[in-house]
Amino acid sequence: MRKQLFSASLALLVATAGISVMGMSQPAFASEIKYVVNNVAITSGDIKNRAAFLRLQKRKGDAADEMIEQTLRLAEARRLGIRISDQQVNDAYARFASNNKMQLAQLDGVMDKSGVTKQHFKEFIRAQMAWNQALSMRYRSEQGGTGMSEQDAVRKMLQKGGNKPSATEYLLQQIIFVVPAAERGALMGKRKREAEAMRARFNGCNTTREFAKGLIDVTVRDLGRVLAPQLPADWADQIKATKAGGATNVRETDRGIEFIGICSAREVSDDKTAQLMLQNEGLDGKKDDAADALSKKYVSELKAKAVIVQR
Repeated sequence: MRKQLFSASLALLVATAGISVMGMSQPAFASEIKYVVNNVAITSGDIKNRAAFLRLQKRKGDAADEMIEQTLRLAEARRLGIRISDQQVNDAYARFASNNKMQLAQLDGVMDKSGVTKQHFKEFIRAQMAWNQALSMRYRSEQGGTGMSEQDAVRKMLQKGGNKPSATEYLLQQIIFVVPAAERGALMGKRKREAEAMRARFNGCNTTREFAKGLIDVTVRDLGRVLAPQLPADWADQIKATKAGGATNVRETDRGIEFIGICSAREVSDDKTAQLMLQNEGLDGKKDDAADALSKKYVSELKAKAVIVQR
């Protein structure tokens, strides 16, 4: 599976561990609404945090404009049904700390003392992850509009040399421990323990529904056969790392607590696989400026349709 588009975007940050933040604590101030973007407010506090973030990155930019664009990107991702859970954001935040050889408390301190704040950085992470997926969907949609048949895709792949491409085909099952939004605080811990217990007993997809019978609000979905290029970006790495008959780690999502069971996995090579592989070369096979161009074009379209009011 190819890595997610713009997955290196967090690397825009400077090596945070090397930044001196002594004496940089920011005083509290009253926040007021500065912009309203499609009925979503952007405050002076949001802009102040983003300005601090730009300084931390040693990058030029307009903090207000960046916040407007981030708001538009998040709204577009929601329209497309893309949801990035708090757990995904927390995991990415922890990876960033680890990559910079920092403890979480140290990274929290840097974000606080520099004026960025942990909350602002995490929302930036959420927006980047959501936008990655939105861009991938946009690219695939545009590619799909070319009308290239499976046979044409095979011919193009073979012209590059080599054999018809192969990919792993997974038979998957999704297990969801549903947690209503209003009860997440009270039930999340209990539901996670239940999901962990069920995952520990998982030994294939044939017995999943039997295990779920005695549990309340547990949904088992047969996802059918999915080729590696079609795996959802937020699950792909875990699915690939799990052997057939096993299950991924449990994860918090907007629906509650979930994990994916891998019923089977096999290598396939056919015309459909060739078509998918060609489509999923996408922007990963192009230069960064091509990827940036698509992102800028997409944001420009969103701005043109948006209602942006400055207070």
